[in-house]
Amino acid sequence: MAGLTLSGIRKAFGPVEVLKGIDLDVADGEFIVFVGPSGCGKSTLLRVIAGLEQASAGTIAIDGVDVTAMRASDRGLAMVFQSYALYPHMSVYRNIAFALENMGLPRAEIEARVMRAATMLRLTDYLDRKPGALSGGQRQRVAIGRAVVRDPRIFLFDEPLSNLDAELRVATRKELASLHAEIGGTMIYVTHDQVEAMTLANRIVVLNAGRIEQVGTPLELYNRPANRFVAGFIGSPRMNFIPGRIGADGTIGHGAAATPLSGVDTGAAPAGAEISIGIRPEHVEIVPDRQADSSVSVQIVEQLGGESYLYGLLPDGTALTLRCANESPVRRGETVFVRFQRTRLHLFDAAGAALTR
Repeated sequence: MAGLTLSGIRKAFGPVEVLKGIDLDVADGEFIVFVGPSGCGKSTLLRVIAGLEQASAGTIAIDGVDVTAMRASDRGLAMVFQSYALYPHMSVYRNIAFALENMGLPRAEIEARVMRAATMLRLTDYLDRKPGALSGGQRQRVAIGRAVVRDPRIFLFDEPLSNLDAELRVATRKELASLHAEIGGTMIYVTHDQVEAMTLANRIVVLNAGRIEQVGTPLELYNRPANRFVAGFIGSPRMNFIPGRIGADGTIGHGAAATPLSGVDTGAAPAGAEISIGIRPEHVEIVPDRQADSSVSVQIVEQLGGESYLYGLLPDGTALTLRCANESPVRRGETVFVRFQRTRLHLFDAAGAALTR
């Protein structure tokens, strides 16, 4: 396995610059996940690493060796695509073995590698089948097996679960986590699904408009987002944002209620500064009127059994989402009183940068 260093990576398609200077170090054995909205450049960055796209500027090094100008086939990487890309006329065994046969490996070694991957991915009962006779999850496991047998320096995954239904996504996600634990390989994974990112990654790279917004462990990004973009992207449902202002006495005034928020670290923000107050749905509590920071007019209630989501409006019209444990007795049209957990508040300046972390 191997480590990876990206230095000043840029990629333009004609006049459109998709990657705008990416610097990143990936340690040997890490599971790194690229996340971000559609069009942020995450798949392009993966293809540049793979050698399927040529960087317009910058360097790519694997274990300290510059591979920027090296052909994709010579980099020792294996990529798993969203579309599976299996040969429909070949059996599962042949699909997994095909690259090894092209490498001219001895038949015994090919057999051993294929059986090891098939056992690891629970495909031994399907080796004689064609891809058309497999489920989506089984096809994806074959695509992963084809990468595993090559014993690559780095595994690259480009949204491999996006074509699966919800149940299969969860099951295959667990299999990927188990695979990484078993083989200890360096893995770089692209997804737009932040739940996948949170559950799989050692570290997450949040991309936006061709730039890295923040790199950190899942809990670092959840608890200490560097800016409003990261705060709103990581976490499900997304973080609530309430307009506010720093008072002369250090309290925070907000349109949700006349009573300012006290006991909150406002960092170096000056009095009178316009800010955004961030609070996650799970950190908003329903309380008696006398303990409340604000009232919420409930518009929608989602009962999921183990938890409930309330979607409502604050008095100033700002939308607010609450997550409640178990079932909620609240009904649409009711008004509830809420309190924001003080230690869980996030403050952002007018440019979106975090005031405290």
